[in-house]
Amino acid sequence: MSADRVRLRTGSMVAALVVTSVAAGSAWADRYSDAVAHSGRPASDIQRDTLDHPAEVLRLAGIRPGMEVADFLAADGYYSELLSYIVGPRGHVYLLNNEAYDKWSDNQWQGRLIGGRLPNVDHHTVVVEHLGLPARSLDAILLIKVYHDLYWQADKGPWPKIDPDTALTEIARVVRPGGILLLVDHSARPGTGTADAGRLHRIDEQYARRDFEKHGFIFVRSSDLLRRPDDQRDLITYKGEMVGKTDRFVMVFRRARARK
Repeated sequence: MSADRVRLRTGSMVAALVVTSVAAGSAWADRYSDAVAHSGRPASDIQRDTLDHPAEVLRLAGIRPGMEVADFLAADGYYSELLSYIVGPRGHVYLLNNEAYDKWSDNQWQGRLIGGRLPNVDHHTVVVEHLGLPARSLDAILLIKVYHDLYWQADKGPWPKIDPDTALTEIARVVRPGGILLLVDHSARPGTGTADAGRLHRIDEQYARRDFEKHGFIFVRSSDLLRRPDDQRDLITYKGEMVGKTDRFVMVFRRARARK
């Protein structure tokens, strides 16, 4: 066989491998895009998509069909519905709220699940320090703009006093070794730790990373997908002029495997 023919054959094989790889990557990515494009999603969810970029965020975590996933303090279940489509009929989604989150969201999860609309999603009202799930039962858990609330000590109202260490220990208990934790939250100024968790509903990114690492999660990757450099990080996040305009950090962790 001539050198030219060898080069031609080798080039063809490489091209075929590249095409196969791209096709496989596209199929993998489509799972998340298809969930966002799923028919019948509420109009308010579709409007929120432009701010939250959920396909890109969930793609970072690598949620797959067949997984058992929890949406922690899920409120109305915006992410729970997307997870339902992604994990499919062989998977399961736990829409977890405490009593305060149920009330704060006006129990809108009920409309989302009415009539068995999402048959693989179950709502549970829990105490965050005691989730009521078996140990190592989850393949993944999402904390989307709620982690800071573990450190919010409200002076009044329905928000309960939470022990963050116990809550994070409980989260670690229910995620299997090698399982995924996806964290998104509003950025506080560097070095502020938990000081702005109540006042501004923000938390320091590096504090958050250390907190989850301390509780048995290994940092995998972060993303600048939801960054807003124009956010001075000095205004409250959930009302007023900063709604939808906050700088948010995105981090993916894996539950550490037990040492032999």
